[in-house]
Amino acid sequence: SITIPNSVTSIGISAFRGCSSLTSIAIPGSVTSIEDYLFYNCSGLTSITIPNSVNSIGISAFQGCSNLSSITIPSNVTTIGSSVFRSCTSLSSINIPSSVVSIENNLFRSCTSLTSIALSEGVNSVGDYAFGDCTALTNITIPDSVSSIGQYAFQSCSSLTSISIPNSMSSIGNGLFYDCTSLSSITIPNSVTSIESSAFQNCSGLTSITIPGSV
Repeated sequence: SITIPNSVTSIGISAFRGCSSLTSIAIPGSVTSIEDYLFYNCSGLTSITIPNSVNSIGISAFQGCSNLSSITIPSNVTTIGSSVFRSCTSLSSINIPSSVVSIENNLFRSCTSLTSIALSEGVNSVGDYAFGDCTALTNITIPDSVSSIGQYAFQSCSSLTSISIPNSMSSIGNGLFYDCTSLSSITIPNSVTSIESSAFQNCSGLTSITIPGSV
């Protein structure tokens, strides 16, 4: 364990990287950002209090924190970098504040305990592989504000049975639902004009699909 005093305003990149026996830490309210790789592969970390003073979380900050089961992201956070929660295999649920407008690449990739997530109105993009290999994910809510979803965003979400594609989408990207073996039906909105390669490859449970004339 470690206690950081209130006099600290900045914690550098990779400061606690690979501290696999660290189980808890309190970040003081004087800190405004969680830097890149700060807790990368801190596999013993089970929980953390991010203070309301924090407005950004850097790339891969919690990647590989395999015992982190819950985390509260304060409403002041506007930026969450790519791969922040990648391979957090014990994380079962999380709330993304409405101040965050972009779900970056690989953000929740290989979060194999994540069962559901709701993205708030205001999110406008979901990055490549954002939810790739989230094998326990059964439900996700994507608001109509989302106009862009990256390639393979839901790759191998093998428990996902249904999903609503927002009306603002113009393209179903490469491998978007690749290997989503439990997906049984899907309706593509009239806003979509193209379906890219491998979009539904290996969707072995798919029995119904509606493709509009706009494609």
